[in-house]
Formats: sequence, C-alpha cells, structure tokens
Amino acid sequence: MNITLAGENAFGLRHELDRLVGDFVAEHGDLALERLDGEDAEFARLQEALTSLPFLASKKMVVISRGSANKRFVEQIEKLASELPETTDVILVEPKMDKRSVYYKFLKKSTDFREFIQLDLNGMSRWLVDEAKARGGSLNQRDAQYLVERVGLDQQFLSNELEKLLLYQPAITRETIDSLTEPTPQSTIFQLLEAAFAGNGKRAMALYQEQRTLKVEPPQIIAMLAWQLHVLALIKTAGDRSADAVASEAKISPYVVRKSQTISGKLSYAELKQLIADLLDIDVRSKRTALDADEALQNYLLKLAIS
Repeated sequence: MNITLAGENAFGLRHELDRLVGDFVAEHGDLALERLDGEDAEFARLQEALTSLPFLASKKMVVISRGSANKRFVEQIEKLASELPETTDVILVEPKMDKRSVYYKFLKKSTDFREFIQLDLNGMSRWLVDEAKARGGSLNQRDAQYLVERVGLDQQFLSNELEKLLLYQPAITRETIDSLTEPTPQSTIFQLLEAAFAGNGKRAMALYQEQRTLKVEPPQIIAMLAWQLHVLALIKTAGDRSADAVASEAKISPYVVRKSQTISGKLSYAELKQLIADLLDIDVRSKRTALDADEALQNYLLKLAIS
C-alpha cells in the first residue's frame, strides 16, 4: 500500500487527494486512474483493481474511499498489500476510522499515513497565513485570526474568501477584510457558558438568541450544554494533570480543555453537580411534559449569571 489519507478535515483531505491524483493523471493519463468506494464495491472488485496490471499504461492508480466499511477488505488488507504489483499506486481515503482496530494500526505502520485533523482558531489562522503566501499574497497572523473570528471555521468558505481578498489586493489588511467580507453569526455554547459564568446575563441571552437564529433547536442546545458540562467535569476531576494529558486521555481537543479550564476553576464540585442535575431535569421534563424548553433554558442561563 502507498498512501493513506485520514481524518475529519474534509477540506484538507480532499485538497491533498486532488493534488496527488492530478499529478498522477498528468503523467499517466485518465485511463490509468480507478476510483472505488469500499462501502459499495464488492470485495472481489476491490481485489481485482488492486492486483491486476495496468492497461495501456506503465502504471495505474487505485483510489479506494472508505475501505474500512468493507469487512472482507479489512480482513484481507495485509494479504492484498503483499500481492500489490509495483506498477500500482494506491491511495486509501479514510475520513473516520477506529484507532483501536488492527486495520488502522496496519495502515499507520505500513503506509505513508497522512492525517488531516479539524483546525481550531489558531490552526486555521496559521493555515490562512501560509495559504496567502502560497497564493502570492500576504496576511499577518493577527488579521488572519480576525478573519476566522469574523466569518467562521469553515475551511472551504475561508479559502473562497481568501481568494476574493487576494484578487482585490495581494496584501490583505483588516480594512479589506471589513470591506469585502460579511460577519457570520458563529457563537458557540462555550461562549454562552462563558458569558453566563462571567455574570453577563445580557450577553448570555444575546448569544442564546443567536443560536436560535442559526436554527439550533433547544434539544440541540441541551446536548451541547451537556457536552460542555462533561468537559468541565473531566477537568475538575483531573487534578493537577496538564491540559494535554486530560485531552489525550479523554480524546478531546487540548484547545477545548484549555479554554474550559477558566470556567472549571470557578466551580466547586457541588456546583457542577447541581448544574448537571438541573440540565438533566430540563431535558427529562421537555420530553415528558409540555415544558417550554426555550424558557427553561434561558432561566437556566440567567440563574448561572446571577449565582
């Protein structure tokens, strides 16, 4: 096997796949490329594609997406790798994989394993700086972060906005960002909790209404609040362990842990336990009674702001 492209950063993964395929096709032609979906294709078809010799070309490339969804393919992966002709290049595309699986461990060890993770604010800002330079322009780190905060973390959308800004003026400034981009509502549940715990009830309510404007329904808000409280509980019970250690053990982003540590430090165990119990009560009653979940959640947040 040659290359594995893994991870949930769809933009980064697709960009790398397009680059690899484009380079290969430019040298060997379209007929030398074969694409298969592991979830739809029969094992025999996958096997034939990998083990057969190229036709009317010196080499061929086989791109297999979601091979992990094909049980026989996963079970036979080592055998297939040993039978792969030198004339065949293979790219395995795996957006989601069980990292505990033998299949994952084999690909990690035996292929050129390239993982594309979702970028946080800092990572996306660094990517914008590098991408602007690669496209012949310039953007400093501070303005890159401002652009992300203004329009959001959607990498494809950011790429499009970057292209627009560079076409207008190669040296991107905050002024051109303000002139050519529109701010996108992008509040998060963390910001909502942060405002409430800071005693800023007015901002907490504004952020709640922004979530509702974005068509986030009360059950979704409850679920996101529950997840954030779960993170706070993990941090609270982690003792003196570092953010990276907590993140690694809990399999969450270190950035999320560091952002949540300030809130966690303001809470006692008893207060956190009560917050979880109160949210659970809202969730249960919203499903079993005629409770107005919107009103209950706003009261919940206001209670946090004045406590």
